[in-house]
This record gives sequence, C-alpha cells and structure tokens, in this order.
Amino acid sequence: MLLSAETGTNRSVERAVAVLRAFADSSRLRVAEVARLTGLRQSTASRLLSTLEQTGLVERDHDGRYRLGVDLISLAGVVMNGHPVHHAARQPAQLLAVATGLGTNVAVRHGIDVFYLCNFEGAAAPRSVALAGRRNPLHATALGKCLLLSLTATQRRQVLGSLTRFTAQTITDHASLDAVVELVEWRGYATETEEFALGQTCLAAPLRDRTGRVIGALSLSGPSSVVDLPGRELELSRLVAETADAINSQLGYHSPADHQIPAPARHDLRS
Repeated sequence: MLLSAETGTNRSVERAVAVLRAFADSSRLRVAEVARLTGLRQSTASRLLSTLEQTGLVERDHDGRYRLGVDLISLAGVVMNGHPVHHAARQPAQLLAVATGLGTNVAVRHGIDVFYLCNFEGAAAPRSVALAGRRNPLHATALGKCLLLSLTATQRRQVLGSLTRFTAQTITDHASLDAVVELVEWRGYATETEEFALGQTCLAAPLRDRTGRVIGALSLSGPSSVVDLPGRELELSRLVAETADAINSQLGYHSPADHQIPAPARHDLRS
C-alpha cells in the first residue's frame, strides 16, 4: 500500500511539472491547450492548474487563461544566484554587451541542449534570439560547440545521436563536428553563422572551472550584417576570449600566460 501511495504521489508531481513546462513556449494558455500539450485529460489539467494557482506557481487572467506565477521568480532567483557560472559571468557579460553593442549570452550544457543562464541586449542587437531559461541545440550554436569540449568524440555521438538540420549551414555529420570541436579547442573560441537561425552570427568562448573542465560558455551575437564576421572576427574573438578569461579567473581557472588567439584563416570562418 505504501508503494502504491508513493507511486501515486510521484505521478501527481510529474503531471504538475508537465503542466508547468507546457508554458515554456507559450506564455498564456487555456485549460484545453494545457491538456493538449501535456496529453492529460482536460479535467485533470484543470484540477492541477487550480492547485498550482493556489500555491502561486500559476496565475489566471481575467479571460480565463493561465500564465506562470511570480512566485516562480523567487525560486529561479535562488537557482541563478547560487549557480557559480551565473554568479561569475553576469557582470562581465553585461559590460561586454555595453562595450560592443552586441548581445551577450552565458550558457551551460543541460543534457543534449545549450541552456541559457542569462543574456543581455546590446544597442546594435536589441532583439535577443535566446532568453534565459531557453534551450538550443549543441551542434548548431557557437555556445554549444564550446560546451561540447567537455565530451569525447564517442560521448558526443552517444549524447547527440543524429544531428538535426536547421538551415543549409547546419553541421549534420559527426566527422565534421569533430573537426570543428578540435578547431575550437585549438584556437580558444567558436563561431557560428546562420547554422541555427538565419541572419544571425555568434562567437563564443568556453568557461572553465579550476580543474580546466569546461562548465559553461560566453558568447557575442547579433545580426550577421552587424557582427560582420569576415571583417571583425579577430577583434570580436579577442574580446569574447578576454572576457571569458576574466570569468575563468573568478571560477578558479587561469589559462597559460602564453595563450594567444591565432588569426582566423579563411577556411575557418564556418566553424
């Protein structure tokens, strides 16, 4: 009987979590929409939403639609403030956005995804493509290529499986991805031009803990016409790498004193 009760309780928790996650891509949902997205009966979805509303985790608008509740901000704040990468990178990333006018992002690897901890908009890139809490694919982003440094080639194949194509520029075979990750390791930063989103370009550098293990990544991003990778790659790669080095120092890692970013070669630009 005890096992049955525990199983029922766990199932209720799983369903409640599924309801909360239904709001990841839509900020306001009706009961029927939550039921459709979670695969729950409408009566079950309604009951769970009512309970979550009572606890402050969701709120109901005047039109009957639900949205996530402000109490979640308190919980998210605890997570963010206690995360070592977020704590070390937030201010340097914000200053980098101001200095370059581009967007900056800080992310970690979460399973098969890039998970964004924070982002800042620059004057020349006012619209952010990725927001804190969002996820993007590892193989199709500059941030992800940096985060993949924490895995071996065999592990990458096991974790990623087949590589989804998002644009004509997306890397879709592991041999090519292996070569790109090796290049990122050699030169200390990654680039991405329209591999995930058309019209967007990004440069990223890895963030490391005191042992040298890659635990996060920092990026500069914006419209391809503004980033102008062919003309500004050396300049921007140095800025993102220097900022990453400053963050790494706070995380306890100090890169070799003779580390230099090599000048980009023409054949490197798609990496």
